Amino acid sequence: MTAAFEREVLVRFGHCDPAGIVFFPRYYELLNAFVEDWFNEGLGVPYAELLGPRRIGLPTVQLQTNFERISRQGDRLTQRLWIERVGRSSLSLRISFDGADGPRVSFGQVLVCTSLETHQSQPFPEDVRAALVRAVQQQQSQQSSEQ
Repeated sequence: MTAAFEREVLVRFGHCDPAGIVFFPRYYELLNAFVEDWFNEGLGVPYAELLGPRRIGLPTVQLQTNFERISRQGDRLTQRLWIERVGRSSLSLRISFDGADGPRVSFGQVLVCTSLETHQSQPFPEDVRAALVRAVQQQQSQQSSEQ
């Protein structure tokens, strides 16, 4: 199944612990950077503008993680993101980081749109919702063409 957004990342020395494998909290840093880049590059919604001038937060409210295999310095991981659901103020994603030998780690993540002034949930702004809807439609179109 084709992902809504995909890229490759290099496992670096700073990602690894003394055992020479990715220290598990570093996967969460890689995940956060990947989601930010998806907003910027995949959706065309500047993430820094959301948090800065627009004062819109997208905190993670649920995160499920499955660690499948270890990753080492020098490994190249393909990061893939699928949109599972777009709600009024929440977004469910499925994300995987895969190596040449298969899945290394996978995530189920739920983000909620919030006001950074009140810290309460709020509906996605229209431009963000439109970008999410376009991404879902593109993902569905790619899936249909694969079948």
